[in-house]
Amino acid sequence: MKLFKIIADLEDNPKLHLARLLILLKAFKNNEEDKGIDGKTKLVKLDFLLRHPVYLERALKAKKIPDNAVAIMDYERDNIESSMIRYRFGPWDPRYDTFINLLVGMGLCELVKKGRMIYIDLTQKGCETAIKLSKADEFENIANRAQILKRYFNQSGTNLMNFIYDTFPEIVSLRSGETITYEY
Repeated sequence: MKLFKIIADLEDNPKLHLARLLILLKAFKNNEEDKGIDGKTKLVKLDFLLRHPVYLERALKAKKIPDNAVAIMDYERDNIESSMIRYRFGPWDPRYDTFINLLVGMGLCELVKKGRMIYIDLTQKGCETAIKLSKADEFENIANRAQILKRYFNQSGTNLMNFIYDTFPEIVSLRSGETITYEY
C-alpha cells in the first residue's frame, strides 16, 4: 500500500511534470535560433509519447524505426508515469495551462507569438535547468526519449495529432474524459 501512495503522490506533484516538460522543451532547442515547440497541441502530443513509453515504442514501430531505441524498463510495461485523458484532440491533461504558466512564472519558459503561432520556448535559465535535469540519473530515460521525439516526431501539431489518431485508434474510440490506459 505504501508504494501505491508514493505513486499517487508523484502524480499530484507538479515538479515531476515541470521537470519532464523542461527536458522535452530542451530537446527541441539545440541553439538560440531554435524557437521551441510550436504550439500547445504539439507539446501535448509529444508529452503523451514521453509519458507513455509503450505508446512511444508502438509509434516507432509504425514509423519502422527499431523499437530498441526506447529502452523500456520492465516495470514501465505495466504502469504509466502519469495518466492522461481522451479529450477533443486526443490525449490531454487538464493541467497543461497550469504547468506552462508555472514555467513562465518561474522564468524558465516564455511564450513567443510569431504570426498566428505561439511557441513555447525556454529561457536561458530554463535551458540551464533542463540540462542539469537531463544529466540526473532519475531523468536519463526521459532525456533519451525526448531526443528520440525530436529526431522522429518533429512535425506540426496537426500532423502529430493525425499520426496518433491513425496509430492508436483505441484512443480515438474512448469517450471524452476517459482515462487512457495501455492494454497489451
